Amino acid sequence: VMLPKYRYTLNGSHEVKGRQGVCSEGDYYWVSGSTTLAKYDKDWNLLKLNEDPFKGYEIEVNHIADIDVYNNELYIGAEYFMDGVGKNIQVAVYDGDTLELKRTFPFEPESGQLECSGIAVNPDNGTVWMCSWVGEESGRYLYSYDLKSGEYKGKVHMQMPPQWLQGIAYYNGSFYMTADDGTADDKEPDHLYRTTIEDGATDCIVTLERTFDDVTLQGEIEGLTFDHAKNQLLLLYNRGARIVLGMPKGFYDGYDHEISEVFVYDMTER
Repeated sequence: VMLPKYRYTLNGSHEVKGRQGVCSEGDYYWVSGSTTLAKYDKDWNLLKLNEDPFKGYEIEVNHIADIDVYNNELYIGAEYFMDGVGKNIQVAVYDGDTLELKRTFPFEPESGQLECSGIAVNPDNGTVWMCSWVGEESGRYLYSYDLKSGEYKGKVHMQMPPQWLQGIAYYNGSFYMTADDGTADDKEPDHLYRTTIEDGATDCIVTLERTFDDVTLQGEIEGLTFDHAKNQLLLLYNRGARIVLGMPKGFYDGYDHEISEVFVYDMTER
């Protein structure tokens, strides 16, 4: 249980428009920026870009986190985020072709979730899960909603929770989470974690799955997804910008802008 489930071999990387999340289904990839949504084909050709994705919300939001896709609908954790503080969290669903908002789920404020850094669909039991970048109690849980009705189902307490969760994805019975737990100034790598949540469970054990010491430059890890057809992990990573309280504040030496890349890893079972 406590050992990594897969071996990950770096296959390549692709620069993308978007610094937050990535998801995959069929013949397409989607990438989220803080205020953008982009659709790519499997050769990473940009097909569509929405630079004004916040039309249709009834409350103010300014930030999109890591994303997921199910049946050509994008599941998005949207919120108003500023200097490490999130509010007005929304579980939003977008059309995978038009990249326009279709509907939102009612968020449950009594859950204790204070921010949304990632969202994942579990099609096996019809649920949607969110994670929180904000630490303390909010960051120690994963939060579940019903995929069809949007009803809040509860939260699961992570044992040995990672710090600064940035993304979450479901793959072959387990949830995988990225954590921005390395200090970029000290060239410390970030990590991938894994957990399995049993039906009706109130807690789950978290396992270290991989250390990302092979990216171009240590910066800020973000969202992730899996390409089922190719048995690949896709990981979004940002480099060049200094991040303070979750927001870019200037650049490292040699950079005048931030670069967002999707790193592709081939996976084999151990």
